[in-house]
Formats: sequence, structure tokens, C-alpha cells
Amino acid sequence: MSTERPDNDVTGPRRRRTPLAVASVAAAVLLAGGGGAYWATTASGDGGAADGGGNASRDAAPVLALDAAEAAPATPGDPDTPPPGIAPGEPDPNGPPVVYRAEGKLPDGPGKAAVHRATGTVTPAEVARLAKALGIPGTPRTVDASWVVGDEDGPGALLKVTKQAPGTWTFARTTPVEPCEPGKMCANQSPPEADGKPVSEQAAKAAAAPVLKAVGQEDAALDAAQLMGDVRVVNAEPKVDGLPTYGWTTGVQIGPDGTVAGGSGQLKALEKGATYPVIGAEAALNQLNEAGRAKGDASRDIGGCATPVPLEGEPKPGGEPKPSDPQCVPSNGKRAPVQHTVEDAVFGLALSYVEGRQTLVPSWLFQVRQGSGGPESTVTQIAVAPEFVEKPATPTPSGDRKATSYAADGRTLEVTFWGGVCSTYTASAEESPGQVRITITEKPQKDGACIMIAKELKRTVTLKEPLGDRTVIDAESGATVPRS
Repeated sequence: MSTERPDNDVTGPRRRRTPLAVASVAAAVLLAGGGGAYWATTASGDGGAADGGGNASRDAAPVLALDAAEAAPATPGDPDTPPPGIAPGEPDPNGPPVVYRAEGKLPDGPGKAAVHRATGTVTPAEVARLAKALGIPGTPRTVDASWVVGDEDGPGALLKVTKQAPGTWTFARTTPVEPCEPGKMCANQSPPEADGKPVSEQAAKAAAAPVLKAVGQEDAALDAAQLMGDVRVVNAEPKVDGLPTYGWTTGVQIGPDGTVAGGSGQLKALEKGATYPVIGAEAALNQLNEAGRAKGDASRDIGGCATPVPLEGEPKPGGEPKPSDPQCVPSNGKRAPVQHTVEDAVFGLALSYVEGRQTLVPSWLFQVRQGSGGPESTVTQIAVAPEFVEKPATPTPSGDRKATSYAADGRTLEVTFWGGVCSTYTASAEESPGQVRITITEKPQKDGACIMIAKELKRTVTLKEPLGDRTVIDAESGATVPRS
């Protein structure tokens, strides 16, 4: 295992860098909203661990109330991207259990580290600075919970920035309509002629530099090796408080003509929060394996076969096997674990959701090789001492009144759910800085017969404040409600 360290880095060996999924997804999330950060609990400035001094204790630092893991969208061909719906560090619930084994001694870590989060709201001046770097004229205007600059309904260029910190921004340049007058800047200006070949890595980094400066990441480590057809993506991985980050990458797409074609990231600067005692890489790896074993207990062994084999007493898919079919028999009713090798580990900050808000939490970033000669990926595990972590509650089963999706327009929230035809339903909301909890109340019909038929229903709730980037939670099940 490598022991090379950068200057002033006492946290452990460096990992070999690969393009991170969050930056790679820049194209996939263009024109999408989302993102946000809010730290609901603050610590007193008494010189204790919560504000960076002394040893952490329960009285000095708030307990981290983790939400259920949320995954980044998948990018085909990117080894750092988990399958859809699976967060970094989480084994695939539909696959066999995974066991991680280190090929060398793992580092101990720094002993303590702070969480970081962005607070407040994005100002029009901050949006205008980014728009200028992207070459978009115009004044930022409000559209629901976002700032918008550019053409929203037609061809040209569009920048959207959520007002709530961390100010998630997305930018896309579409097909131009007509060239601008000479010497005049226009969002729909025709780009220079391009030969269809991606620009060099050096040229891409130079083209992305003004954008990265506008978002405060001019000193971030850059990787411009990723290609999306003839578009080269510059991934900027910032260091925060001297630590590498995972999940906070800015992606800037450079077209073959050398101009910025798209991108995404966060605009609001991060602030240091409470400090916590942290565990070493070996203890974190043990936690990762324990979580995998817990999920693997419900998995089934496929007995080394190419397709799943039913256990005794279950119907066989496709009818009776042919004499030429290989006969595979599961040995113990559970899938055999798959071993992944941990080749390196570095202490850093990884994106997690705390009370519905994005937070960079002290974590171990494991560089993992899948199987023998398989692809490399980064797997994260929170490093905060277990006594300071409140894990997400397991959602409780709910009936037909569970909210299945929602749509938002400013303060208006339209909730979709399933209900009976002979009952009346109302929806209400309980709001907090990070969440909106939806309760659907049923009033059954008192008299007369009723047919047992369910139908999809919608109810509208008026919020006190625009939804913004707050998470919508179904109060009955405790589960996150997806956006329609």
C-alpha cells in the first residue's frame, strides 16, 4: 500500500485518483434542481470539541442524525458510480454480500475532524458572477426556489442556481439560433467551427478556469481525462480544511470548440461545523463489512450458477430443466460473498445527508478493486465515532395512504397517493429547516356499502415557505417521497 503523502498531510496515505461520479453526472443532472445544506444543530463556542478545541464529548458536539443514504445518479461506464439507488459504500441489495479486505496495514487517522456545511442563501451577485464566467448576459431572476439566467424556454444558454445553500447550479448550452452582431455578447451566439475532436486536457483546464474561480474552486485538484463523446469534462475535486472530498466535485464540460458546453456544482462556500472524535481506517472497514453482512443475511446463494436457483419447494422458472442444462444446487440458501480488495485508504470528507441536508462528514475513502483484476472504485465509510452517530430509522410499513410522489411550485406542494373510493382525504404538512413531513388523513364513509377499489389521488398543501431543496418525508412510513 502506498505511503506517499502530500505536504502537511498527516491523515494517511493518498489514494489513486479516479474520476468521481458526482462530477461525471454533470450532463445527467443538467437543468435539474436539488441539492442543499443546512445544519440544524449548532454547538456552543466554549472552546470544546464542537468549535474545534479540546476533546469531543456528547455535551460539546451534537449527535449526527443521518438520513437514509441517497445515491448519485449512475453514469454508464464510470467505476465510481454505484448502480441506481445505491449509495457509495452500500452493497447492492440485489447482489451477493461483499467482503472488503485490506492488502496492507491501514492508517489510524487524525483522531478528530469537523463536519462542513453551507448555510444561508445564494445572493444575486453570486449568481451574476458565475453567469459572467459562463458568458451568459442578463440579470438573475427568480423562478420558484431558484435563480435563473438565460433562455429558459428556447435555444441558447441557461444557468439555474437553487437559492438555498449550497446553491446547486446547473448550466447547459443548447443549439444556437442565429449569430450575434459583431462585438456583442449573446447567449445564443454561434460557436466557432469545431472539428468534432475533443480539446486537449490542458486546453480544457484553461477553459474551465474562469468558472472554477467564480465558484471558489480555483485551487482544486483537476482531472480532465474524462470524455463524453467529443466533450471533455474537467472534474474539480476541492480540498476542505486540508482534506480531500468525495461528493462535492464541480464538473465543467468543454466542447470541441473550446467553450464551456455545460456543467454543475455548488456555489455557496462551506463553513466549518462541530468537531468529532473519529475512528481509524481498520475500524471503519469493520463497520463497512458488518453492514454488508447484515444485508447479505437476506441474500440467496446462486450456487455458482449463471442464473438464480430456487430453494426447495419453490417453483422453477421456465419449467422443468432440460437434460443438457447444468444442474446447480445452492449449498446453504445464501449467496457466497464476493471479496473486494482495499488497496488504499485516505481520510477525508464525504457527502452525507443529515436531517435532510447535504453535509460533508469525516469519512474514510477506500480505494477498492472489485475481484481479481476488476475495476477500481471509491467506497466511503463515515469515520465519526459511533456514539456520536444516530443512524436512520428503518421505515415502517404503511398502507394505501403512503405518499408516492410530489410536485412542487413555490409554496404549493401537490402530493400523490393511493386511497379508497369511499373515503375522503386531506393532506397536511409539518415544516422544518431540512424537511417537510406530509401526513395524509383518511375519513372513511360512515354509512352504506363500499366497494374495495383503490385509485390514485392527489391533494394540494400550501406551505409556509417555498419548498426549495428541503426533503419531503411521508410521516406514516418515514420514507423519502420522490419528486414526480
